[in-house]
Amino acid sequence: MNSDLKAAVLERCRKMEIPLVGIAGTDRWENPPFRPWMPEEFYPQSIFPGARSVIVIGLPIHLPVLETSPSIYYHELYKTVNTLLDQYTYRLASFLNDCGYPSVFVPRDGYGSIEVLRKNPVAFFSHRHAALLAGLGTFGVNNTLLTPEYGPRVRFGSVITAADLPPDPLLAENLCTRCMLCVEACPVGALDERDYPEGLTDKAACAENSAELARRHISPCGICIKVCPVGEDRRHYGRSTLAADGDPRHRRAREHVQKYGGL
Repeated sequence: MNSDLKAAVLERCRKMEIPLVGIAGTDRWENPPFRPWMPEEFYPQSIFPGARSVIVIGLPIHLPVLETSPSIYYHELYKTVNTLLDQYTYRLASFLNDCGYPSVFVPRDGYGSIEVLRKNPVAFFSHRHAALLAGLGTFGVNNTLLTPEYGPRVRFGSVITAADLPPDPLLAENLCTRCMLCVEACPVGALDERDYPEGLTDKAACAENSAELARRHISPCGICIKVCPVGEDRRHYGRSTLAADGDPRHRRAREHVQKYGGL
């Protein structure tokens, strides 16, 4: 395995100010940590034959902005982070190609619009599962990946590469506290109180809600990740789980933002 190349990749990420980076060998898709698992066609080596490793990066969603969701503020932050993910993963793939290792970036979503998701609510590659296998977090009841640093308030992007890089260890601790705040807060009742993967999200209900928010120009929803108590970012911002509702200053800020920029 190429430890020197991994060190060079991590240094590139540091220079691009990417806070979360993990690496998984493609064999981990063939030996999943739980069942049921995804079909083989979704494995990185099925999408990019010759793949040996997947590099996953994560960028945080700033909690005070998310607390205004659904809003134009969160909508714009979401777009900004998505753009950065595509740019960073493209640059990492280009770096690896220049080093002689065939590599490709994977776009952060992999679907055209919410309307597409309403008809076929699956992307061709799961960054969340890649992040799990790269040791960046564990799944929560809300069907998102929870990280120690930011809870579920992270967006992920991936690079699939032929380079054989030393993998990072899986996260041993289950981060979900099973508080059920996400289940209770979901505006369309799309979440199940059972652990992932048994309690999968009602994707149809979630997509319908997202489509309505998109019509109003304030998608995505973000409710299930904003109420999650997991993550050091809460301490950083001095936010308890329901601080935005309990503190009049936060409530006024949220109500002000929600009045503008959307329908």
